[in-house]
Amino acid sequence: MGGFFGAVLKEDAISDVFFGTDYHSHLGTRRAGVAAYDPELGLQRKIHSIQNSPFRTKFEHVYNETKGTAAIGCISDYDPQPLLIRSRNGSYAIIFVGAINNSEELITRYLLGNSGQFLPMNGGGINNTELAAALINQKESFVDGIKFAQEQIDGSASIIILTENGKIIAARDKLGRLPILIGKREDGFCVSFESFAYQKLGFEDYKELGPAEIVKFTANELRVLSEPKQEMKICSFLWAYYGYPTSTYEGVNVEVMRCRNGELLAEQDRKNNVAQDVDSVAGVPDSGVPHAIGYANNAHAPYARPFIKYTPTWSRSFTPTKQAERVKVAKMKQIPVPDLIKDKKLLFVDDSIVRGTQLKETVEFLYNNGAKEVHIRSACPPIMFSCKYLNFTRSGGDMELIARKTILELEGPEGEKHIEEYADASTERGKKLRDTICKKMNFTSLEFQSLEGIIKAIGLPKCKLCTYCWNGKE
Repeated sequence: MGGFFGAVLKEDAISDVFFGTDYHSHLGTRRAGVAAYDPELGLQRKIHSIQNSPFRTKFEHVYNETKGTAAIGCISDYDPQPLLIRSRNGSYAIIFVGAINNSEELITRYLLGNSGQFLPMNGGGINNTELAAALINQKESFVDGIKFAQEQIDGSASIIILTENGKIIAARDKLGRLPILIGKREDGFCVSFESFAYQKLGFEDYKELGPAEIVKFTANELRVLSEPKQEMKICSFLWAYYGYPTSTYEGVNVEVMRCRNGELLAEQDRKNNVAQDVDSVAGVPDSGVPHAIGYANNAHAPYARPFIKYTPTWSRSFTPTKQAERVKVAKMKQIPVPDLIKDKKLLFVDDSIVRGTQLKETVEFLYNNGAKEVHIRSACPPIMFSCKYLNFTRSGGDMELIARKTILELEGPEGEKHIEEYADASTERGKKLRDTICKKMNFTSLEFQSLEGIIKAIGLPKCKLCTYCWNGKE
């Protein structure tokens, strides 16, 4: 995934972009960068690794190292960026958030024939931001180039450009899979992934870009360069998991949606008469918490925190690359509250169950501390497909997903024909999937939110939501 923030102001923009970018730290844990424009210094750029320390500690000297009335910043899980590019349209800095599934095809078709070249990254891959810029540079203008890049890219492409004369161009993905919002203050405009980032800096909501919309702004004005399209497929996981609780996308607040989603999960359990005598309801911190609050409120069950995450030394920014180390760090963070665990029937709501590795460790941890029962609820339907539109659940293939792995164990390749049945808790295959995962993970019971339930909780028309990871439908 990745997040971004940019601003063009009448005075220096570095402070606002520093804090605005820092507010996107939940969207990436590996790399971060800032680019700035100053009339005397031109374009400047700083990029640092943030794998073992948060953004603010690596960029606290940015005030002394850069200067400018316009700046953009990003946090990324993958590509180092922003990149500085020199092209027929002039020099510029670019941020790319999305995914490119057909990079080799694009390089072969459009770039190698022109003696183009790309700097290799570890593992032999290329920087997606560099490729997006190369596609943009095929055309005579930024607008035509962005449209061309978005048309050719199989995946998604949200693009932020800082030009050599201090203007910012923002382009939302052609199907609006991620949000881009514009804030306005008396001294200029800003662009952001998260709405709360600019609200905390004194900007007011000005505009949410529509799918494929392209805008350009200075400190004094914003112009629409390409009108939005009607078709939209915004990622549903924004609300379920990785969007920040205080943010609002397409008019739907994340925290409100999650509480509503938990209420619907509780209604589903009450209808099925399961887990009606639990001692307390808890959320798997952090994003599972509001789902659990909604569940507890609707179920009239006490909300509690049987364990607390220890974050002073184990911040989210410290994310080891090896799975075994990630599991160990997750375990180190969990500090139990024995009085809330021993001999208790507990129900935990998690935002989603992807591979299930850390959740299994959590359940074992609860039993080791004396829990009598541990019921698990997923705020999402079973994840059946790795995301191919954004860098979410993309590190491994479909068979690393616990739902697909279990289906293969149960039925072999034949099970691939019945994924829709396995997702549905009312079918025999659906019940078998849940029972098998329960036994494997030592859950007392397991249920997933239904596809209909999460769509209802979001509140947008189904046709405007991307649900590919759950049902494989584009």
